[in-house]
Parts: sequence; structure tokens; C-alpha cells
Amino acid sequence: MSKNILNTIIHGDCLKVLKNIPNNFVDMSFADPPFNLKKKYNHYEDSKEKRDYLNWCNEWLNEIVRITKPTGAIFVHNIPRWLSYYSECLNKIAFFKHWIAWDSGGAPLGKTLLPNHYGILYYTKSTSHKDFKFFDIRQPHPKCRVCGEFLKDYGGKKAQAHKFGPLLSDVWNDIHRIRHKNRRDEHPCQLPIPLLERLILMTTDAGDIVFDPFMGTGTTAVAAKRLGRKYIGIEQDLDYVKIANKNIEAAKETKINECFVSIYLNRIRTMRDSDFKKIYETPKNQNHIELKAG
Repeated sequence: MSKNILNTIIHGDCLKVLKNIPNNFVDMSFADPPFNLKKKYNHYEDSKEKRDYLNWCNEWLNEIVRITKPTGAIFVHNIPRWLSYYSECLNKIAFFKHWIAWDSGGAPLGKTLLPNHYGILYYTKSTSHKDFKFFDIRQPHPKCRVCGEFLKDYGGKKAQAHKFGPLLSDVWNDIHRIRHKNRRDEHPCQLPIPLLERLILMTTDAGDIVFDPFMGTGTTAVAAKRLGRKYIGIEQDLDYVKIANKNIEAAKETKINECFVSIYLNRIRTMRDSDFKKIYETPKNQNHIELKAG
């Protein structure tokens, strides 16, 4: 089965399909499961009892860790409420690296702080930095849309700032949710491609295998293809599978001077620190992508 599932979206139940994938087979696993918040999916009831939901989550969490290579990375995206339970499971079978806070506006719920971020748990199967893949990533400097000046005050040290942008932290506020209908698919919880591209650039090499057990309309696979990686996805809704395959077919690699980069709206959103000099050695008029940061 393993040879036949590369670069495919498998239509089926994630737990059933996962059990047929070999141990240590993929280089990166990313899961964005239903949030159990009564979202309107086509063929999934998003309203399980709490214990049933968590038991189900523990099953696929164990499976995605099993199929990820010792050199690989495991990412799980959800709201903080459920991530706190996921970590109880993951701490027994993998090693915690980061809780990434993706800054994304929420709606007031009453008698609570305004929920203003989604979390992404980052785990590995090894504790040694020599044994798992990780690459320093740079994000663009936040700049004023009007004057183009840095929004951050560098205290008189602006000249020392990196030309493109700072090294990535665990708080991401430069990638935004998809709000315009003309950029969305018919899916209630579609993630932006630059979010997945950042994770992929951070933890995989070209040619590596990226896995997503809740593929939806193909965001993870599109990001993988754009960055020269292979992908495997599972999706139980056939309508979403069809949309995903259409999106994947339309995706093209995004490279500048032989370096894979994340590009959105003609601007670089994420690059590896090690690729910076290679990317900026090529004059702008030789590239098909405008070399703007931000």
C-alpha cells in the first residue's frame, strides 16, 4: 500500500486508513481535526460527547506519531481547550517542542477573555537536536502599508536589522485567516496555505513526505507540492476530495534562485535563513516573483 499512496488523497475514515500505513513512514504529520464545535461539515457530525471526542482524538494522535519518522515533526492545530487535552496524550509518546500561538481574531463569548489565537502543538520523536530536522526560518519585518517603514522600534539599531526579517518566534501574527469568499473553498474551516508552508519549510527537506489525516480541500497537499514535497492525505468527504484534487492540480512550485519559499499575493511570507543570500543574489528583473518582504 505504501508505494501507491504517495501524492494521493485517500477517501475514507482516518483511523481505518492510518492502521494500514507503516511505522516511521512520513517526515511530517499535520492534523487539523474537527473542533467539536458543531461546525457544518457535509458528512461529519461535529458534536460528540466530550469523552467520546477525546477518545477518538487519542486514537489518531497515537497513529500519527507511529507513522512519523524519528527525524520528523508532528503538528496538531486546534483551539487551546482541546490542545491542553491533546498534550496529555502526546507527552506520553513524543517530546514537546513548542506551543505555537497563531494570532487570529475571535468572537466574544461572555465572561471570558477574548479568544484571539489558535494553537499549534509541535512535537518530535527524539530529544536530540541532531536527530530531528529543524531549519531556522525568517518572517518579514512588519511595515507600515503607507510609508513602508518598520513598525517595530529598533531603538536606534535599525541599520543592524536583517534585510528580510527576524528569525521566527512561537507567536505568529503575520499570517491571517482566509476572510474573502473568492479565496475560500466550500469548507467551514479552511486554513491559509502560507501557514502550512511555514511548518513544512521549518521541518522538512525537498522530497520529504507530508501527511494530513484531515485533508479537507487540500491545503496541506497544495503547500507540500508548492514546496517540492510529496504528500499523503485522508479525507472522508468525497466532495472535499474532489475540490482538493482540483486545487492540487493547479498548484505550481514556488522557487526563487532554486530555493523554495512561501509566497502569497506576490510577496515572500517565509524563507529559510540559510537561503537568504541565494534568494537575494538574483536581480529582481530576473525573477517572476517580486522580492518584497512583508
